Amino acid sequence: MKTEIISSGNIDRAAEIIRAGGLVAVPTETVYGLAANGLDAGAVEKIYAVKGRPEVKPLNLMVHGAEAMDKCWATVPAQARSLAEEFWPGPLTIINASAPEIPEIVRAGGSTVGLRCPDHPLTLELLTKCGVPLAAPSANPSGAPSPKTAQDVLRYFDGKIDAVIDGGECGIGTESTIITLAETPFKILRPGALEADEIAARLAADMYIVGLTGGSGTGKTTALNVLRGMGAVCIDADELYHTITRTSQEMKREIISRFGEVYDGDTLNRKQLGNVVFSDPAALADLNAITHKYVSSETNRILREAAMNGVTLAALDAIGIFEGGVDKLCAAVFGVIAPREVRIERLIAREGISREYAEKRISAQKSDEYYKEVCTACLVNDGTVEEFAARCEAVFTEAIKNGRKERLPRRALL
Repeated sequence: MKTEIISSGNIDRAAEIIRAGGLVAVPTETVYGLAANGLDAGAVEKIYAVKGRPEVKPLNLMVHGAEAMDKCWATVPAQARSLAEEFWPGPLTIINASAPEIPEIVRAGGSTVGLRCPDHPLTLELLTKCGVPLAAPSANPSGAPSPKTAQDVLRYFDGKIDAVIDGGECGIGTESTIITLAETPFKILRPGALEADEIAARLAADMYIVGLTGGSGTGKTTALNVLRGMGAVCIDADELYHTITRTSQEMKREIISRFGEVYDGDTLNRKQLGNVVFSDPAALADLNAITHKYVSSETNRILREAAMNGVTLAALDAIGIFEGGVDKLCAAVFGVIAPREVRIERLIAREGISREYAEKRISAQKSDEYYKEVCTACLVNDGTVEEFAARCEAVFTEAIKNGRKERLPRRALL
């Protein structure tokens, strides 16, 4: 067999070879792949033979775009479309439950198949012209270094494969990252050219996130519990803040540097710190600047972890949701407000503080008018816990059903 070297002007020839059941090495942005018709079991068998690849190892398929998911997979999760929108063409292989049309030899007898859209114009052109997905592992004998040029491929397979498309040197030189969405939590099966954190960040960005804000004693916890019952991963920024004050030595150093010795060992003395900041707007702003940085970072970590567990709904409860910039993560932000006297009584009963301290704390926080102005809508907590919970559930159900990622129009009080 003579191995042809195909140039950019003759991709039709490569497509002809693929349709006839032959093997063509193709360039990608990562490494060269050894391609065959992914729907032709006989052609795929040649890949295993030439590479010396164990047939218990499944093959992934190269496709031209996300539209191939509907043909190659039994179902298409929303997360897969989102990842493809962000990273295809590019070095990401996504595994999911296979459609029955995919040959068993591609799947190595399993029930899943990986798809990848390579970021190379010649291979994308080939995919368009041959009209089939390509089974295409790296174009090297199993265990050998992956080839970055057509010449590397020829050193391995000259005379053993039908052709190689000379697309120049591959820019990345590292295989694609492989993620499986076939089970939860989602897993990175092979680290590669695309960082795992980039993948998690994209999945988190597509979650429907409800923001909750409002002053102390308004009933945000009740609203948060409603969302928890609806399947949301819930983040209480106040609880998160208290956790970080105990666990983050970096934040502890920043707080002490600004406010002095307000820690008893590793425990923040909240009353001591509160007496400083609740009567001094500048000091409160400085505290918020410090805490928002750490709370935002931990919030992003939690959301990414939840997204990798397949969670699509989240709730963020934060008094300073706008000041900390966390509102930018949210599809809608609901303010929770309640009569001042009701809030005072709740704080006294819940935290065992004096009326004077409760009033000082509330006075240092934003007014109801502020929340009415900046939030998507305000939930008024002026009845029983049961009544408020029912109101919350109705409003959240409507918002989630709408499913809009942009900020919803402001509404009247709810």
